[in-house]
Amino acid sequence: MTTIPADKLDKLVTRWQTVQGTLAAGSDQESYVRLSREFAELDPIIATITELRRAIAERDDLQQLIDDPASDPEMAALAEQELAVLEPRIDGLEQQLKVQLLPKDSADEKSAILELRAGTGGDEAALFAGDLFRMYQRYAERHGWKVVILSASESATGGYKEIIANITGKGVFARLKFESGVHRVQRVPATEAQGRIHTSAATVAVLPEAEEVDIKIEDKDLRIDVFRASGPGGQSVNTTDSAVRITHMPSGLVVSQQDEKSQHKNKAKAMKVLRARLYDYERAKLDAVRAKDRKSQIGSGDRSERIRTYNFPQGRVTDHRIGFTTHQLYLVLEGEPALDEIIDALITEHQTTQLASMQEEAHG
Repeated sequence: MTTIPADKLDKLVTRWQTVQGTLAAGSDQESYVRLSREFAELDPIIATITELRRAIAERDDLQQLIDDPASDPEMAALAEQELAVLEPRIDGLEQQLKVQLLPKDSADEKSAILELRAGTGGDEAALFAGDLFRMYQRYAERHGWKVVILSASESATGGYKEIIANITGKGVFARLKFESGVHRVQRVPATEAQGRIHTSAATVAVLPEAEEVDIKIEDKDLRIDVFRASGPGGQSVNTTDSAVRITHMPSGLVVSQQDEKSQHKNKAKAMKVLRARLYDYERAKLDAVRAKDRKSQIGSGDRSERIRTYNFPQGRVTDHRIGFTTHQLYLVLEGEPALDEIIDALITEHQTTQLASMQEEAHG
């Protein structure tokens, strides 16, 4: 049988049956939503358990046939062939089940706040930040997610000095959370007459979007300043004090918002970003406590870490955390499945690290 204790699997099956029965019997709205979510999480796990147990029963029958001296030799030979196919399938199902039973990140199903900032490299870094934002925009469209720009500071030559967007949809954070870090580009800028390759960088931060229930912000902890919005060169673009700066005094976090003409809308957008940053800050503190003895290879949340290089002369993208390289740079920047390949590899590596840690703890 699988290395996962049978009684643990039995408890999951029993819980799934209980939830299913309660939903069928009917319940109040709040319980229905909570149980429906639990059922949706359990259902694929139970499907794997059922398939695995069926395959194990079949393996036992085949083994019995092979071991029985009274068995027809031809039937025994066929059983051995079937067993050779079945064994790897059982291994695969066991591995699948282990991954399904890994502790879930409570933020995985959430929408996300995406923040991009041009780093070293001046105008070229701002252009690269623009390229990265369009990559995530196209990727989001492919996945049926909605992108709303919350604030943007454009560079004079194109691209963005900074851009913050809200990406809404199911499981956005799970797919994009490993994108946080420093992204580096190596290419010949359009303004480079000598054809020399320049290196620039942009910083990406992906934060889970926080609801009011996730993070409680007290009014007394906020200082809200209003001022006139300014455009390029500092000239006033609004005759009213519609721009908003919110300071969360306990943490020192500051969020400014001036894209909207309405002070109310700017405040709402600034609060959305502040809530996400505070939620991320609290998660990071918890993660630091949990991981003080070991550091995951990826997903450490260190946004000063160089995570990926986009090399235009070689048409290459390399993720340094896992040593993954693809030569489909232009498809990656189009948000095509080539980007999914990198993200899938990161998720697989993270799961492998989690499994190894759990096995160490089990034997430690």
